[in-house]
Amino acid sequence: MSIVPVEKLFTVFNQTADMLKDELSCTYLEALAETGENIFHDKILQEELSELTNKRISKLYKEIRLTDYSQEEIRKAFQLAILRGMQENVQPNHQMTPDSVGILIGYLVNKFIKESTFRLLDPAIGTANLLSTVLNQQTGKTIVSIGSEIDDVLIKLAYVNANLQMHEVELFNQDSLESLFIDPVDAVVCDLPVGYYPNDVKAAEYEISANNGHTYAHHLFIEQSTRHTKAGGYLFFVIPNGLFESEQATKLHQFIKDHLVIQGIIQLPLEMFKNKQAAKSILIVQKNAEHIKKPKQALLVELPRMSDGRAMNNILSKIDQWYIENKKD
Repeated sequence: MSIVPVEKLFTVFNQTADMLKDELSCTYLEALAETGENIFHDKILQEELSELTNKRISKLYKEIRLTDYSQEEIRKAFQLAILRGMQENVQPNHQMTPDSVGILIGYLVNKFIKESTFRLLDPAIGTANLLSTVLNQQTGKTIVSIGSEIDDVLIKLAYVNANLQMHEVELFNQDSLESLFIDPVDAVVCDLPVGYYPNDVKAAEYEISANNGHTYAHHLFIEQSTRHTKAGGYLFFVIPNGLFESEQATKLHQFIKDHLVIQGIIQLPLEMFKNKQAAKSILIVQKNAEHIKKPKQALLVELPRMSDGRAMNNILSKIDQWYIENKKD
């Protein structure tokens, strides 16, 4: 794919967001959501803009038409603008899943879920970059998508992101570990938010809750996701490498043993992360059901550098072979 369309679209997102940021006295990310709304509705929705700013923004909007861009081009351009905004105002909960990881999860969803129609949940949807990366790879499928996010700015960006790419996503602006009023889903994708969950009263309602002190939020997200997945459904989590070695891991081990089948763990390349402690993997699990066949052995893969095309192709071939031997009926 040519990078030129992405750069052109990014430039319009970026320049118009800068103008709106100054005019509306808001953050860049808030302004980016505003400009995304304008582009989607094909009109300027902010009535308080000066005549000069209105004209300058209108001129930039006329340089693009969304119909000229693919969903992936729109996603990448919007993602670049979000990354720029996040660099300006870094917050620990404002992290974006790397493209290469999203593409790999999309590949895995395609590999494991054969139904042409299914329901998909991301309980920590953020800006919807991971979800839309996955959706953009599910060609010829009808997918009902659901996302939950506590951060007001991130969920507004998720809403705009989904609209611009013409994805129908049902969004909930709430603490995802509170009660989620959604019908069960066939699959979950989630880049687990790592850290402690401060609400000990709510955490106590979970099987995985810690005996003392705060419970790990990433543990609770695994249980919450499992609760809302149909029997036999698949869950794809981006996890910290030390997930099963922490002081709270005993209950997590038991929960997985009681409710899930581990299909595989794919360790991401260490050079993707600032240090070894921050390294992550992709955990693939399936919710228990009478009909499911446990794999002869779990898929255990250590990915090479994503830039090493030959090595990556070898790994994907290994995954394909494992799938044939363990999952095909």
